[in-house]
Amino acid sequence: MKRFFLILLGMFMSATMLTGCGYNEIQTLDESTKAAWSEVLNQYQRRNDLIPNVVNSVKGEADFEKSTLTQVINARAKATSIQATPELMENPEAFQKFTQAQGELSSALSRLLVTVERYPDLKANKAFQDLRVQLEGCENRIAIARNRYIKSVQQYNTYIRQFPQMVWVWILGYKPKAQYAVADEAAITTPPTVDFNGSAATAPAKP
Repeated sequence: MKRFFLILLGMFMSATMLTGCGYNEIQTLDESTKAAWSEVLNQYQRRNDLIPNVVNSVKGEADFEKSTLTQVINARAKATSIQATPELMENPEAFQKFTQAQGELSSALSRLLVTVERYPDLKANKAFQDLRVQLEGCENRIAIARNRYIKSVQQYNTYIRQFPQMVWVWILGYKPKAQYAVADEAAITTPPTVDFNGSAATAPAKP
């Protein structure tokens, strides 16, 4: 009986230590970052699925600039070639390559939508306009999901650097999550530049 109580006491003390060192909170925040990242990937996938329909609709315009379509197609191929996994959060270099590829795709799509302004038939095409609305909706959802991820990771990274939870981080090998760079954030929020006298230049839009 005495041994039984000692075991219970040991379990209670262990649970108290885990709670006091922030172990449970680390698990909660870790799962929160994973959920936020999954939502980002879900919105990227939604956009990837929509792009072929957008490209096919634009192809119907006989004189549409092939170079603009090629940029979108190539950017999509590059973005989808990088395997999107939860492990990306643990690898800053891979994370940067992935988010950069998604940013290039946003830039190519932004240029396509700017170029469409030169084609009255496309602008009047209801099917294309419906796709355009869906695409713009995707970009908005991506921006919202990305911002939630940024906040979630910021909270997690700040928490695991504090004492005493940093003890569990060291013991269990937890690492800070990869974050969007400030420079990248400034670049992707720059609106596209429209120049109908020459080529349509654009800065990266929000991924």
